Amino acid sequence: MKRLVKGFCGIAGAGSLLLAVGLCAGAQTVNFADIKPSPQQVEWQDLEFGVIVHFGTNTFLNREWGDGTADPKVFNPSQANPEQWLSAAKAAGARYVVLVAKHHDGFCLWPTKQTEYSVANSPWLGGKGDLVRMTSDAAHKLGLKFGVYESPWDRHDPRYKDPAAYDRYYLSELEELSSNYGNLNEFWLDGAGSEGHAYDFKKIIESLRTYQPNTLVFADTGLFEYGDARWVGNEVGNIPFENWNVIDRHGFLRWRPVEVDTPLRKLHWFWHPNDEASLKSVDELMTTYEESVGRGGQLMLGLAPDDRGLLPDADVARLKEFGEAIRARYSNNLALKHADTDANTTRALDGDADTFWSAPAGSHSSTLEVTFKEPVTFDRALTMEWLNDGQRIEKYRIEAWVSGGWKKVAEGQAIGHKKIDAFEAVTASRVRLEILSSTSEVHIREFQLFNTGIRH
Repeated sequence: MKRLVKGFCGIAGAGSLLLAVGLCAGAQTVNFADIKPSPQQVEWQDLEFGVIVHFGTNTFLNREWGDGTADPKVFNPSQANPEQWLSAAKAAGARYVVLVAKHHDGFCLWPTKQTEYSVANSPWLGGKGDLVRMTSDAAHKLGLKFGVYESPWDRHDPRYKDPAAYDRYYLSELEELSSNYGNLNEFWLDGAGSEGHAYDFKKIIESLRTYQPNTLVFADTGLFEYGDARWVGNEVGNIPFENWNVIDRHGFLRWRPVEVDTPLRKLHWFWHPNDEASLKSVDELMTTYEESVGRGGQLMLGLAPDDRGLLPDADVARLKEFGEAIRARYSNNLALKHADTDANTTRALDGDADTFWSAPAGSHSSTLEVTFKEPVTFDRALTMEWLNDGQRIEKYRIEAWVSGGWKKVAEGQAIGHKKIDAFEAVTASRVRLEILSSTSEVHIREFQLFNTGIRH
């Protein structure tokens, strides 16, 4: 079945991975397997784990949702210290941070020249503070990538009732954020508050790209043409589906990797007093990790400084425990102990994600086998697909040589950036990754095995 292509050649699609659905005059049919990521998307997907920080007037008023009426004078942290926040995030393994520079209440965490509703009119640091600057500086000092969220919804500014006037206001603030704080790794964009108000998303992206051509734009899937990455569709911390990086909207195909956002404290993005019971356990966070990063997505964990401007001690401790748990579970890669093999196979077993094993050119099925001198016991497999030329694996199976025959321990369809498969522990001296179906020859960056001791 074919249908008319919308837009320009090279972007068309339908619901199955291989079904070609669009033709441009004199051009080749395009399908999901033809779409490749940009270099910026490849780099961003390798970051895997970031944090988003919510801090503002809501913090001082015990609110999740501000209505824009809070007096700027309520914002007065006594010890605001972004370096403390980000040191704790780094201990957990995070590699990037997004600061909510303006939430829906309209209060700005930098001394914008566009409104008086900002830190410049708060008592904090005598009105001379700039939390965006402090957070950006802390991120760069600690080696983390930095980004911002500027909510398009503004429940304070009267210009919001006039779309044209408000767009000018929003774009002027965006220009400040995108030209004064160094490279932005990620810019969050959504349609919050869009009921009865049409945002000029096209102009927003044009303005952002003027100053930040390499920034990854995170957006709801509904804002398909404006984003570089997409929302998973929930805030509980998991990818509940086979994760393909290429998605189709209205006959257009785009590479749109998924980001999973969830707060460190259950259902709370902002800090609240007497809220210790909401802090997620290490086990809950590990499940989140394996169902986000372990399903080929990005984990964006929400952090909430308290009214001092510090992450609570319990949050700092939990982030440290989370990082230690990740490293304990996924640091002893048994595949590194493999028996001697050819150079091609070694590239998937060397613990170096910059090298990769390649299947025979033009193949649509292939096998990567690991042999050990002595049997090993394992209950997790971690597989990474090299995605620079697109996502190619459509079906795979992991098998172990047990009692003289191959035993299936895991199977699936998508692998993508990273796939963690968990199963009952098995002991074997031979293990293989079978690519049962692929659009072309596949490339495997890493095939790792772990023994976590966790029963399933």
